[in-house]
Amino acid sequence: MYSPPHFREDRRDVQFALIRKHPLGLLITGGPEGLMANPLPFMLHGGEDSTVLWGHLARANQHWKDLAAVGECLVVFQGPQAYVTPSWYETKQETGKVVPTWNYAMVQVWGRPRVIEDKDWLHQQIRAITDLRERERASPWRVTDAPDDYIASQVKGIIGLEIEITKIEGKWKVSQNRPEADRAGVFQGLQAEDKAHAMAALVAQYGGVGKS
Repeated sequence: MYSPPHFREDRRDVQFALIRKHPLGLLITGGPEGLMANPLPFMLHGGEDSTVLWGHLARANQHWKDLAAVGECLVVFQGPQAYVTPSWYETKQETGKVVPTWNYAMVQVWGRPRVIEDKDWLHQQIRAITDLRERERASPWRVTDAPDDYIASQVKGIIGLEIEITKIEGKWKVSQNRPEADRAGVFQGLQAEDKAHAMAALVAQYGGVGKS
């Protein structure tokens, strides 16, 4: 991933926080069937020192056969993103030498995939990822809420996936390369847009907007 030094985010805890908040990763392989990509929900397994991603995919999805044949795969996790108009830049008023851009936060994970068909592992994985996503709900749904025979039939239709993380990179392109006045303009512009508040917060955090 092309990542100039001022956009790099190498802190593992920050990278993991994005994965936990945006767990739908794009799984990419180059296997016997060529390039293949599928969006899958993942979870980090192992706590703060996680070295593994857990997931599963439909048995009917032929991607798992390519995963069994390759030694490496890539998973891309996309965080907040937003279009940035030059109209927000103070530099536009000063020189006019500005162009549009796109801000985003992203984590890319490389790893060694392992395809798993063990039923006990699959039951553990679906319970773990379900509990993780349901735990903050007022009335959490649990796998045990469904009939055992129904869950057993569903498990037959999936393939487990464990990815041992070998490399991870983060890129937070959030206007750090702009002058202070431009960063302030981007923050104010994003704050005014209903769907861009998460990116506005990152611009403020990484660009020092509002700090004395």
